[in-house]
Amino acid sequence: MDSIAIEGGARLNGSIPVSGAKNSAIKLMAASILTDQPLRLTNMPRLADTRFLGELLRHFGVSVTEGHGEDGQETLFDAGDITSTFAPYDLVRQMRASFNVLGPLLARTGHAKVSLPGGCTIGARPVDLHIDALTRLGAMIELDEGYVSATAPGGLRGAVIEFPFVSVGATEHTLMAATLAKGTTVLKRAAREPEIGDLVQCLTMMGARIEGLDTDELTIHGVERLNGGTWSVIPDRIEMGSYAVAAAMAGGEVRLTKGRPELIAALTDKMIEAGVEIEIDGQDVIVRRDPVRRLKAVDITTEVYPGFATDLQAQFMALMTVAEGESVVRETIFENRFMHVPELARLGAHIEVHGNEARVHGVETLKAAPVMATDLRASMSLIMAGLVAEGETTVGRVYHLDRGFERLEEKLGACGARIRRIRGAADEH
Repeated sequence: MDSIAIEGGARLNGSIPVSGAKNSAIKLMAASILTDQPLRLTNMPRLADTRFLGELLRHFGVSVTEGHGEDGQETLFDAGDITSTFAPYDLVRQMRASFNVLGPLLARTGHAKVSLPGGCTIGARPVDLHIDALTRLGAMIELDEGYVSATAPGGLRGAVIEFPFVSVGATEHTLMAATLAKGTTVLKRAAREPEIGDLVQCLTMMGARIEGLDTDELTIHGVERLNGGTWSVIPDRIEMGSYAVAAAMAGGEVRLTKGRPELIAALTDKMIEAGVEIEIDGQDVIVRRDPVRRLKAVDITTEVYPGFATDLQAQFMALMTVAEGESVVRETIFENRFMHVPELARLGAHIEVHGNEARVHGVETLKAAPVMATDLRASMSLIMAGLVAEGETTVGRVYHLDRGFERLEEKLGACGARIRRIRGAADEH
């Protein structure tokens, strides 16, 4: 099992290109099932999660061809011949988002059998909303021995669906299925994340008829078939925000290129409040900080977009561990998303957790120690803490990190971080 070692104390100076968004790419990959024509996705990240989903798509008979084009990394998906609609546990368990192939398979072929998902352990995150929405679209669904079997022999039918709470996954899943349903579907209390907007625009390019882009109510007029085409994956706002926080934590000056600065406004506003210098230059974000001056403690509360992203909560908490004063971090999206706290404490952080609220008492210095990644985003918070901790910090179980951050060591190392991967290292504790 790989681990990553970081020698703390190095400032970061240079530029980091922002990759395509993982959370968008994997849903666009699932959308390739909806058409029998080739779909080319450019600005594609090369990650463990995209590799897992690529394997699952190949299992269905989809041709998946990786390449390099004018816009960088790209992948061509050709679902002209669906040879299987069965998604086994061994393929689905590796990533929760794999479950989102159910709707596209059902809409395209009229039947599918998909394993219930696995993925990060950051709360229950049940798929009940997904199943209920597909049922409202006319699917007949049975749950048996960990599998969801769904049929719609006469095709799916449009419906008015109001989600009981905002769910990104359920919104995306239902949206894809509804594009080929007969009649009109209305999704109320839909999520508004940029990745959903990316999916809406790609589906529209493919011939879908969707109204309500970037609003909490989407109207989908079903069509008989979708076309192929070429679409560029939106920049990864979580990666962009993570490296922005890393630069602020280590000090120095880092330019994040090929991003969408407006997508992380909730984060950069809080960073400025804490004393970080942020400059927006077109699509680039420049982060400056003199590490001699301590940052100020700032409170955050995670919210649905455009609020503070839950996927940046752990990273910001790491930043606050060395800020002056006490900050309060409130998590309102996922339960059980403070699992990184004990690991940060091993590095000398002083954090008290009460329910969905963590009080972070800033300390002047962190001290290196072996730590263990608990989920994807928490992994990055430990890398960041290692950048400033005295001595060498070793982060174990970085397979979590590999699911969402492309060429991490290369990108940070190019800016001066003393970071290296240790192949096949045993668990540290």
